[in-house]
Amino acid sequence: MTAIIDFLNTIFWGYVLIYGLLAVGIYFTLRLGLIQFRYFGEMLRCVRGSGVTDRNGISPFQALAVSLASRVGTGNIAGVAVALTLGGPGAIFWMWMVALVGMATAYAESTLAQLYKVHGRDGMYRGGPAYYISHGLGLPWLGALFAVALIIAFGLVFNAVQANSIAQAVEGSFGVSAGLVGVGVALLSGVIIFGGIPQIARISQLVVPIMAGLYLLAAVIIVVMNVTEVPGILLGIIRSAFGLQEAVGGVTGGVMAAALNGIKRGLFSNEAGMGSAPNIAAVAVPNPHHPSSQGFVQALGVFIDTILVCTATAVMILLADVMPSDQLTGVNLTQAALTDHFGGFGHIFVAVAIFFFAFTSIIGNYSYAENSLVYLGAGPTGILVLRVAALAMVIWGSLQAVTTVFNFADASMGLMATINLIAIVLLSGTVAKLTRDYLRQRKAGEEPRFHIADHPELSKGVALGIWK
Repeated sequence: MTAIIDFLNTIFWGYVLIYGLLAVGIYFTLRLGLIQFRYFGEMLRCVRGSGVTDRNGISPFQALAVSLASRVGTGNIAGVAVALTLGGPGAIFWMWMVALVGMATAYAESTLAQLYKVHGRDGMYRGGPAYYISHGLGLPWLGALFAVALIIAFGLVFNAVQANSIAQAVEGSFGVSAGLVGVGVALLSGVIIFGGIPQIARISQLVVPIMAGLYLLAAVIIVVMNVTEVPGILLGIIRSAFGLQEAVGGVTGGVMAAALNGIKRGLFSNEAGMGSAPNIAAVAVPNPHHPSSQGFVQALGVFIDTILVCTATAVMILLADVMPSDQLTGVNLTQAALTDHFGGFGHIFVAVAIFFFAFTSIIGNYSYAENSLVYLGAGPTGILVLRVAALAMVIWGSLQAVTTVFNFADASMGLMATINLIAIVLLSGTVAKLTRDYLRQRKAGEEPRFHIADHPELSKGVALGIWK
């Protein structure tokens, strides 16, 4: 079994997804006319006017907060440090590039999630890749396969990974036993997830802006403290990306290592094209009332995750007097960098950041899994079982790290991402029509609104009552 899982991960992550996610991002960037660059202001506009909601959904800002809760995890702290260790400063440049094209992919998948959303049994909006694969492509069995893969990866195993990161950070910095930390995190998570997606949304919109804001503030303080070194650091990132600066292993090895590690880190962190964030994007009440508006909101989420938060970690490390190595990498490298900047407080700051980044990922990941479980036909009992299982995985994950299980989750995530990429490319014509409709109204000075009656060619599989 281990050999099979390792083989699947080699195929998915070594070939299909590294190139597939990048290719699909470039494809949507070109097909949608560089939408993430030309209409960046629209992303901000859709977020600013996003306090609107109704009893069936959550606000667009809450959807952004939940998706950021999931996106911004320990990978933003440890993963960036690993990318720097293996790929050098140039990895950061390629991380930026993959995020910029990934914004178009995130826009496309969340726009589709909005269009094909439905009312669940409880009246709440439900949607995501499983729904647009089923209703948009007419392949319910493939939607079910996607849903199962997502539940395994995001609902169960990845929460164990995040809990393990919390337990190690708290135990290392404060001396609290890992088991006790796991139980505490499970209880805290349970209070939130048993309140359902609306409760997760309310907590996320409070915690995530503060969490990310303080982390970015630390980076800004470090930049100000070392402002004379910043131009050299930025120049070094660009030079290293193209082999114009000496790198370990020679110029060619340096370029390839920088590109591969930067691209991987960007893809793993921002999740654009993975099919995760659309699950919460579908629950939002769009403002303006058009599927594309939530696409713009979620594209901004990719920008915040990678261009801002991941870059903050990179800058804090590169401006510190520390040298990445096989012995000093991951969380330890980030902690060493912050300790160099802020003394003993830096070590504690990283531990606290890991706690909040990982904790919010747990509740964000759960929300995705619940949506997929509802797609599979689960009622209150099924959701209760998922909640208990998710919390059990939190406790289990805090106590041990079993590589085979985590590799299985990677394979599940690889499968769901592959399915999602194929689906959104097949539905790209629909995305293009929705985008043209939105931008046409905006250019005419109108508030964009979507009425399915005006687009009969898109009505197949769409819940007509939602978009009437």
